[in-house]
Amino acid sequence: MPRFADHLYRDGPDNPFPGIKALERRLGREIPHRLGSNEGLDMPHRALEARFGAALSDLARGYGDAEAMGVRTRLAAALNVELENLLVDAGADSLLALSLRAVAPAGTTVVTSAGSYPTFGYFAAGQGCRIVETHYQQAPGLLAPDLGALAEAANREDARLVYLANPDNPGGHLHGDAAIAALRDALPDSCTLLLDEAYHDFRPDAPSHAVLPGVIRVRTFSKAHGLAGLRIGYALVDTEAHAMLMKVRIHYAVSSLAEAAAETLLDHPDETREHIEAVIGRRERLASHLRGLGAEVLPSATNFIAVRLPNAELAAKAHGDLLAAGSLIHRPPHPALGHILRISAVEDALLPGRLAALEEVLAQG
Repeated sequence: MPRFADHLYRDGPDNPFPGIKALERRLGREIPHRLGSNEGLDMPHRALEARFGAALSDLARGYGDAEAMGVRTRLAAALNVELENLLVDAGADSLLALSLRAVAPAGTTVVTSAGSYPTFGYFAAGQGCRIVETHYQQAPGLLAPDLGALAEAANREDARLVYLANPDNPGGHLHGDAAIAALRDALPDSCTLLLDEAYHDFRPDAPSHAVLPGVIRVRTFSKAHGLAGLRIGYALVDTEAHAMLMKVRIHYAVSSLAEAAAETLLDHPDETREHIEAVIGRRERLASHLRGLGAEVLPSATNFIAVRLPNAELAAKAHGDLLAAGSLIHRPPHPALGHILRISAVEDALLPGRLAALEEVLAQG
């Protein structure tokens, strides 16, 4: 069975509008007069410039680089991979949807963990896929996707794709590189492992950036780099997957502003490292505080903590009471993980009284 959708093995389709930056690279020279793209290049943007400045106004007038060469070049150097192994798109969610579009046509089966990042299931359902869910491993101090169960389901159901968030969302568990490689080896040859690594920057180990055949590794600039509002992320893929994904990608999905922001942060990695260290420090302080109140705080390799309460009713009460007080935390919508609360490791969460409603529930429990 082919790994990708059957129609993608035909010649084309090719991007009809690769953009002026790509054309300049092919010609080896600048094209100073942009008369063909019908952008609003002569829009004065007085209001925009007054609020945000001339740099943003200039970026706003034109399409971004459809090949995101500036971002990919910097990532290739930082991760020691080839340009052809990097695909940039409008955030991790967009890359998840893109992967489904290329790999899992309507009617095919995909496998995920019951309660994992729900956007994947939302996209898979919208794609018309059949979704098979496996259980989480649960034990004192452990909430983790069951890799053996995922592999067994993929083989039993002849799945085209297995989705795994690693580190896990919403639990925070990290499977090491060896476990991920073993999972990939246990899947059918025609099955793609869609590895959501949105939180990889917060791992305590040094993550591999290896390009693995049959694996699409999705990452984002939303978390460690603080660019959630600009929507930009990237995938590590083999060259065949890159070619197939480019056939179904929206070519101007990433804005010129998002590309410029990502390039700027990649040029200043110390700022990102400083942020990551601060987040990890806050995460551990928050975990320590709640553990001191008797909460079961699960180990986390992310920018959040997960609190496991005795039952879904207590979790729903804490979630609702916090929301009534103006604080929004996350309670997974899937009934399998309704007893879990996820709290971002931001300074606001550490302010005295901010989590008072949760602390009251803990005291009662």
